[in-house]
Amino acid sequence: MRAVIFSGTTEGRVFSKQLAALGAEVLVSVATPLGAEEQGERSGITVHCGRLTPEEMTALLQGADLCVDATHPYAVEATRNIRAACKTAGTEYRRLLRPESPLPAGSMVFASAAHAAGFLARTQGNVLLATGAKELSAFAVLEPARLFPRVLPTREGIAACEGADIPHKNIIAMQGPFSYALNRALMEQFAIRFLVTKDGGAAGGFEEKARAAQDTGAQLIVIRRPAEQGETAEQILTHCKEMLQ
Repeated sequence: MRAVIFSGTTEGRVFSKQLAALGAEVLVSVATPLGAEEQGERSGITVHCGRLTPEEMTALLQGADLCVDATHPYAVEATRNIRAACKTAGTEYRRLLRPESPLPAGSMVFASAAHAAGFLARTQGNVLLATGAKELSAFAVLEPARLFPRVLPTREGIAACEGADIPHKNIIAMQGPFSYALNRALMEQFAIRFLVTKDGGAAGGFEEKARAAQDTGAQLIVIRRPAEQGETAEQILTHCKEMLQ
């Protein structure tokens, strides 16, 4: 069986290794060199690095028996393109879902980063943005000096911050997930009043962020996950075992 996994996530990396261990031929597609670095090397797994157009996705899927979409829960456009490419290529599609996190009491939930920014525009105090560089533009309505974005230590991450006029002393360029202690230390260091995050589940260190916000008295603001349907890694692995018989 030949499987293509669109990954770049913790669960995607784990699943690819589990599937290769079953004897499947696995091709993992990641968008960035950082994703390839985290994926690492393993027998039975080939890694393709680089962002793909829908047409390139379709070409990559040619001859594959199965496609597993293990992209980030908030990567709506990527998932839409992968679904369409599978339909064009005639490849079976499965969506690997990351379990959601229980929200602590007192959390504020918004439908989008823009909605969260609209609320924050009516407040005062420093904001730790743990939503990623791609969401920075939504917070342009806020004074840049209030914002402390935590982004990946890549050229793209730093460039996004500079493009949003974030003071360099406010940029936190680090690769997570982060411990409770580190989250708390950062929030205390920068006198954070609001922590904005996505529900990245356990793999994204959501609980550690939520606890740090609670213990420092910061307001936790969560960007709601897009609604979608999918399966657990265990369910998809069971299906793969049946295909391999």
